[in-house]
Amino acid sequence: MSKKHPIIAVTGSSGAGTTTVKVAFEHIFLREGVNPVVIEGDSYHRYDRVSMKQAMATAESEGNTNFSHFGPEANVFDKLEETFKSYGNTGSCERRYYLHSDEEAKPFGQNPGEFTPWEKVGDGTDLLFYEGLHGGIVTDDIDVAQHVDLLIGVVPIVNLEWIQKIHRDCEQRGYSADVVTDTILRRMHDYVHYITPQFSRTDINFQRVPTVDTSNPFIARDIPTPDESFVVIRFRDPAKLQVDFPYLLGMLSDSFMSRRNIIVVPGGKMGFAMEIILAPIIERILHNRER
Repeated sequence: MSKKHPIIAVTGSSGAGTTTVKVAFEHIFLREGVNPVVIEGDSYHRYDRVSMKQAMATAESEGNTNFSHFGPEANVFDKLEETFKSYGNTGSCERRYYLHSDEEAKPFGQNPGEFTPWEKVGDGTDLLFYEGLHGGIVTDDIDVAQHVDLLIGVVPIVNLEWIQKIHRDCEQRGYSADVVTDTILRRMHDYVHYITPQFSRTDINFQRVPTVDTSNPFIARDIPTPDESFVVIRFRDPAKLQVDFPYLLGMLSDSFMSRRNIIVVPGGKMGFAMEIILAPIIERILHNRER
């Protein structure tokens, strides 16, 4: 961790809804005049789109049916840790982009599914903001989580997560439901061993829980709306984060405490809850940086 060059990481599985938290941080950064360097987790995959298909085929031919973007074989965790460590020590690091679509690739003159070259970034920025799969990853060889000043987890209950992923990949990326289901099954080993353990290390978890039947996510016709859900917000150490629960309960109507470190809010207030919870924490991080 580095008070002078702080690092904030939002981590969550594919389809978990980390973009919602990213938007909340963007609003806070805009209001507070924060200049962040933004790091995207997909840029730390080991393979581009073509090479990943080849690597998956090779792994399957060797009997490995669990090869996925969730695990260490398909990522450069050492480079991610190096990025966090470099920024924490010096305020600068290297960054690249993974180009998901034609729209993203066109300005770089590249093809979708490719990486841009690594470039040095960060000089003159206030903090590093990461959003992706592995912001709190720890293995036998690397420890990314130790470098993070504020670690946020976004983890809807698993059936809802699968519904969101199926709908997103089918509607936005053109995959069939069967292909997305196969991906979910292939990733399960790495999901259990590398994704879920991160949520025991997070400072704050945001977990959306639907109030409608999601018992069979593979036939769900639509995604439960925010108003059809609650958000369970867990603070690992409320005292450290100086969480003012009476204030939050007063600001968030129809919210309640379910445990001493957990507040439950209506799903429609998720974005608002994120902003009023995270804004004072960011202010303190910046104040410590200035000191």
